[in-house]
Amino acid sequence: MRPQASTLTTQELALMRIIWRREAVTVRHVYEELLEHRRIAYTSVMTVMKTLERKGYLWAMQHGRAYVYQVTTPEDHVIKGMTREFVDRVFGGSAGRLVVQLLEAKQLSKSDLREILRTTRTMT
Repeated sequence: MRPQASTLTTQELALMRIIWRREAVTVRHVYEELLEHRRIAYTSVMTVMKTLERKGYLWAMQHGRAYVYQVTTPEDHVIKGMTREFVDRVFGGSAGRLVVQLLEAKQLSKSDLREILRTTRTMT
């Protein structure tokens, strides 16, 4: 298994969000849930899941004719890694610059600000 890349593509993240909600899934489970929201080919779902397995986010075990997939990394670990990579790449590692950008773009609500304050108080 190769080392896990921290950033997921948009499509990989969409699949992982479905998989994180379940203990174990097959390609068919994920395909059917995605199909409720948009058209997608079964083979596309299968390819992305195999890619996620190759990247180390999933592991698969054959059960009859189907493969059953389980996550190897909890959602919060993946999101933290993606966030850190984004902040490093876009803001030179400065989370403060990210927050300033969000404030200037009016992307933080009063509720968001209260959550940030609550979180920072529990960290100290």
